[in-house]
Amino acid sequence: MARKIEERGHWKSKREFLLAVAGNVVGMGNVWRFPYLCYRNGGGVFLVPYLVFVVTCGIPLFLLETAMGQYTQEGGITCWRRICPLVEGIGYAGQLIQLYSMCYMMILAWALFYLVFSFSSQLPWASCNNTWNTDYCDLVGRNLTLNWTQQTNSTSAATEFWERRVLSISRGIEEVGKINWEILLCLIAVWIICYFCIWKGVKSTGKVVYFTATFPYVMLLVLLIRGMTLPGALQGVVFYLYPDPERLLDPQVWMEAAAQVFFSYSICVGVLNVLGSYNTYNNNCYRDCFMLCLLNSCTSLVAGFAVFSVLGFMAHEHGRPIDEVAESGPGLAFIAYPQAVAMIPLPQLWAVCFFFMVILLCVDTQFVAIEGIITSVTDVFPRVLRGAGCRELFLLLFCLFCFFSQLIIVTEGGMYWFQLLDYYACSGSCVLFLAIFESLAIGWIFGADRLCDAIEDMTGFYPNFIFRLCWKYLTPFTSLVMFIYSLVNFELLTFNRWYVYPNWAYGLGWLMALSSILIVPGFALGRLWTAKGSLKQRWLHLCSPDTNLPQTRKQRAKIQEVMSSVEMENLVNTDRPEI
Repeated sequence: MARKIEERGHWKSKREFLLAVAGNVVGMGNVWRFPYLCYRNGGGVFLVPYLVFVVTCGIPLFLLETAMGQYTQEGGITCWRRICPLVEGIGYAGQLIQLYSMCYMMILAWALFYLVFSFSSQLPWASCNNTWNTDYCDLVGRNLTLNWTQQTNSTSAATEFWERRVLSISRGIEEVGKINWEILLCLIAVWIICYFCIWKGVKSTGKVVYFTATFPYVMLLVLLIRGMTLPGALQGVVFYLYPDPERLLDPQVWMEAAAQVFFSYSICVGVLNVLGSYNTYNNNCYRDCFMLCLLNSCTSLVAGFAVFSVLGFMAHEHGRPIDEVAESGPGLAFIAYPQAVAMIPLPQLWAVCFFFMVILLCVDTQFVAIEGIITSVTDVFPRVLRGAGCRELFLLLFCLFCFFSQLIIVTEGGMYWFQLLDYYACSGSCVLFLAIFESLAIGWIFGADRLCDAIEDMTGFYPNFIFRLCWKYLTPFTSLVMFIYSLVNFELLTFNRWYVYPNWAYGLGWLMALSSILIVPGFALGRLWTAKGSLKQRWLHLCSPDTNLPQTRKQRAKIQEVMSSVEMENLVNTDRPEI
């Protein structure tokens, strides 16, 4: 007896789709990366290159991937198989990048660790009398006045808590050291949470996002209001947005704007295809695209006010310039902001609010990314993985695989491995490369006009001509320019600006980066090699979409016109008298 294949299912309501996408695209990149990039790259003028890439790459690719998923009703791999089999490698490359990005589960583990300690009577990163502190530990706050020019070797209590208590960091990637069991327990907890958020597919995911996608905005609003009432907050906001027009002449500013758009919009990695595939065919993805992109960019801008108002307060209390306390990435979330929170009245309350917000922002992004991988692989092997209980088992095995592969990151040398994965395997260059082929495949092979016809058939709205212009010319061109620039100006990874990785680590990093890049041309060449017929026949076959794709209104009208003309011709022939 053949095994029963379960249905893929759909979102129960449009609200679930919007919240799931919002939860995925609005993450820690909006809170800890965008504000830092904005102040470092010219303040308010950074919005110019940012908006340029939003218009030419972000929104067009966001609509492209969401519409592809909704039109084909397939995941991140099989949607390309049905649209253009020649570039199916784009789907596999995106899933590989998502697999590498599972290392960001460590951010959740670290945030949970900080959240637990936030309930202490005294925040451990606010004192220097702990077992992990050194003689160089310094406190700077309202009740202490230190001459910073004389404390050249000093380190803050928050820095020592992060490096010596949380990471217990070793002297290099070669020194793996022992496992930090407390962080390991936190990692186990966050993987269990992510598993049960999606173990029933969209049935469970659609319910969870009602809380995980909305509550971070409550926390962000609370932190924003509190931050803007602190002394020095205005100084921080001015520093955040003060324009420096000369920075627009620096190509690096444009490169960082492009990378921020690609990562914050979650494009080119297959997640949007998957989330769109659970929509009903007639969902208005065209309007949803604008709403979600606007929400994402506005969240980034508002988060900057929340972050820099607090950093301005810390600089005011320390008597130091803001650029000496402002950091990006883990340095902001786990050093600068906790240090500032420790100086505010009721520090435990604000620490709990902040780290709870960090957890919710990250958990949304991570479990949706996991759902993207699970759905994409399941659609490749539906007969095997869509049976009763098969999805839950596959998800469990995937989570266990990722968990055990991350054990090296919870060791004393783990931070070196984390940065290696972040810098190479999940780099912006890999995503830019996929964007080039993705836009070319849709713009020129499948056809930008055909995709617009499909969107019109699904939504009732024909996309603006700017989308066709972007898919065919602007998006591939800007992505190619930024990709080449990233390679020409590539710098080897260092840790804390002083530690240089060994050559084998750099080789491993390049291997991970190339693994996702080479899949696309490698898969295309493999399909051309194994296909039958002449080279021209193989090319035409692999560039042709699936004949079982839904027919658009224009296609149906054209077929009806042909059938009518044939029927009319037959009618004329039957009525003609025989001679």
